[in-house]
Parts: sequence; structure tokens; C-alpha cells
Amino acid sequence: MGNFNRREFIKKSSIGLGFAAVPFPVKLLWNDDYISKRPAAGQRKFTSEAVEKTIKTVKKSIADKELAWMFENCFPNTLDTTVKFYQKNNKPFTYVITGDIDAMWLRDSSAQVYPYLSLANEDEKLKDMLKGVINKQVECVLLDPYANAFFDDASKVSEWKNDLTEMKPGIHERKWEVDSLCYVMRLSCNYWKTTGDASVFDADWKKAMLLILQTFREQQRKASKGPYKFQRSNGNPLDTQFAGGYGNPTKKVGLIHSMFRPSDDATFYPFLISSNMFAVVSLRETAEIFSKIFHDENTAARFRNLAQEVDAAIQKYAVLNHPEAGKIYALEIDGFGNGLFMDDANVPNLLSIPYLGYRSKEDAIYKNTRKFSLSKANPWYSEGKFAKGIGGPHIGEHKIWPLGLIMQALTTDDDHEIISCLKMLKATHAGTGFIHESFDVDDPKDFTRSWFAWANTLFGELMLHLYKTKPEVLNLKF
Repeated sequence: MGNFNRREFIKKSSIGLGFAAVPFPVKLLWNDDYISKRPAAGQRKFTSEAVEKTIKTVKKSIADKELAWMFENCFPNTLDTTVKFYQKNNKPFTYVITGDIDAMWLRDSSAQVYPYLSLANEDEKLKDMLKGVINKQVECVLLDPYANAFFDDASKVSEWKNDLTEMKPGIHERKWEVDSLCYVMRLSCNYWKTTGDASVFDADWKKAMLLILQTFREQQRKASKGPYKFQRSNGNPLDTQFAGGYGNPTKKVGLIHSMFRPSDDATFYPFLISSNMFAVVSLRETAEIFSKIFHDENTAARFRNLAQEVDAAIQKYAVLNHPEAGKIYALEIDGFGNGLFMDDANVPNLLSIPYLGYRSKEDAIYKNTRKFSLSKANPWYSEGKFAKGIGGPHIGEHKIWPLGLIMQALTTDDDHEIISCLKMLKATHAGTGFIHESFDVDDPKDFTRSWFAWANTLFGELMLHLYKTKPEVLNLKF
């Protein structure tokens, strides 16, 4: 941060990328009574000594009392409220609900526990819980690799039971989203890299990874449309798919079809580029496990070859010329030359490319894409009295998703931009002390989902990241 200090911060009126200062009031409509919003100790679903110790340590380093309070509430929210930990078949299992919906999304559950990986070596109980998430995800994938959300109780009846797809007991929703399986691979690989523990890579895990590889190959659709199709008759076009449930036509160029985005909205063009980027990274990570743990170079090569094919197709077909932004990645393409120029706040998105590990922050095409994502050229970028950032069609116009603000801060080294994001997050929790799914840019009290654990934990991940990499930012009061 160099010579940047609090006085300079107060004088600054802009952040990186030329954005104007956000015109929200200094004194907001809620008071500064920062009493913990966590459940009482005896009512928490899971407790980790390492997490509790980290909360105390990091909180002390945050000079702004309101942000410190938000961190205390949000970072443990997944453990406090969403985790069901148990033993089955002599293995740990962990069912992780998304918050206000009693179901386990593969994507959300991975993201919800990901920030705890760095603490696993300090706490065997936490380590077992994380292994339990991996084991539960493996069980889910083996039940149906095309489903995105599952129940722990297979007798529970889904509200989506009448969807025109192959619903099975134990499935909450069956939207095919490439990123769901990527998140499973990401959690497994990073658990191993962090802990050195390969015991979770048992026969079931290996079978699940091979099923993921098979599913990705099926959804390249080179020989046929594959076994998956989906339609829903609730009248919401974002909840169903075109062309009898197979999606819009594509030219088979090696990319993987995804019928839905990480927002659970339908794709318009089936090649969702941010998810294909995630697949490239995850396939290579899984190949490393097959090589180093199983010493199976033939299978490792199958994962690497698919990653290489997808990567080459992204570079050949997904870099398009935008009239204002120049060469950028399109969010979706069809392989025929058509592309969708937009970005959505849900991760993986184009903004998150370096976070996923696909390209660096300094990559020229990424830098152009990021400028586009965070500008009015992106149709789902909004500005208002309290904030500016990315939303998406899932909720609609004039709504920002805090996930986008958090990811914006995680993908920049610019202190002013990070501070701006923190100010907006602080100004828009509507006095709850928690991060919401979305909020109105002119009225933070108009928000969706008061209990959204993914957003809460990702905010905790951001604060932990800043504690480790930019402690001087946390020393400021906003």
C-alpha cells in the first residue's frame, strides 16, 4: 500500500478502473450496536477450535468495528447453521445446506467450506468435516452427475418432481451445470494439496471422477445429444431449456455444453465459457491426483487431453471483438460465431477467471474482459445510491449481487478498488450483519435471501485473504 494512509483515503474520490465514488451516506439507517448475530454456542451445528481462534485473531486486526462484526457473523455461518456431520459406512459424511433452502448444492457446499481448508491442519475435527463434504459430494455424483442439488433424506419429495427430466429419489433439482462438477474436483484437489491427506481418494472417489470425465465427454455431444435433457413448465423462461430440453443448436468444437449457469438460470448459448474455463483447471488438478496418488498415467492423460481440447477451443472460439471493450471473452457462445456479451455475478463468471486459476490478473484479454464486466457495457452492471456492481437476470435489473462485489475485491491488487468494495459491502447489509443474495442499488433493505451461506462464507474468505495479503487495508476505518 506504500504511503497510502487514512487521510489520503478520505480525500480520494475514485477507485481503480476509473469508477466514480459511491454516493452513499456516511451515517446509515441502522445503529452501531455490534452484538454477535451467531447462534448461541449450544445451538451451533458444528464448532471448530481453529475457526474460533481465527475469528478472534482476524477480528482484532480489523479496525472498522462494523466490518469486524460482519466478519464474526459471516465467516463461521456455514458451520454455525448449515452443516450436518455424521458417520456412515465407517466414513465421515457432511451434508451442507445452502441456507434457507434445505438442499445441498454441489457448487454452494464446496464454496461454503473452501475458506476452512487453510485451517484443516490445525483441527482434526474440522479436517474430518471437510472429508465428510467430499464423501457426500462423491455420493451425490454417483447418484446423478447431471443433478445440481440433493437431499440427505432420499424419501424427501422435491418441489421440482414434475420437471421433464429423469428425477430420482434424493435429488432436489436436476439442472445440468458444468461448474457443479468442477467445484467437486476443486474441493478434493485443494483438500489434498493443503493437508497432504490422500485417504479420501478411495474407490468411490475414483469412480465419481471417472463418471465426471465421462459426463463431460458426453456433453461435448460429438456423437449424439447425450442422455440429458430438461424442461420445466412453471412459466419462467430462465428455468427451462430450448429445443425439447437440449438447448440451442451448437457447432461441436470441443467445448462442453452447460444447460444452466451457476445462478441456476438457463444458458442461451450452451457453451458457457466461464464454466469451461473452470473445467480446464479442474481436469488438470484431477489429472495430478491420478498421476501422483494412483500412479495411473493413462487415466491422468485422459483428463489432461480433455482439458487441452477445451482450452484450445476457448482460445479459438470464445475471444470475440466487442465494439467498446475490444477483444474479450464472451460469457456464452454457440461455436457458429454467435456470442453473448454479458457477465453474471455468480461464480464462475468472467470476473472470476484469475480466482479460478485459469489466467492471471495481468492477462491482456482478461483485463479487457474485467473492464467490460465492471462497466455499463455489461447489461447486468448497475449503479445506484448505495453501490455499483454486477447482478444478473436471476433477480433482475437494478439489483447487485454481493458475490460480485466480493469477487471484484478478490481479483484486484488495487487498494482503492478493494476499499470501495468493502465500503459497499458495509453499506448494504441492511443492518443484518450478513451478506445477502442481492439488493436494490438504491435501497439495501430491499434484498433477497437473508440466509445465504455461500455469500457469507465468501465474504469471510475475502477478509481472511486481506488479513494475509493486505493487512494495511484492514487497519483503516471507513
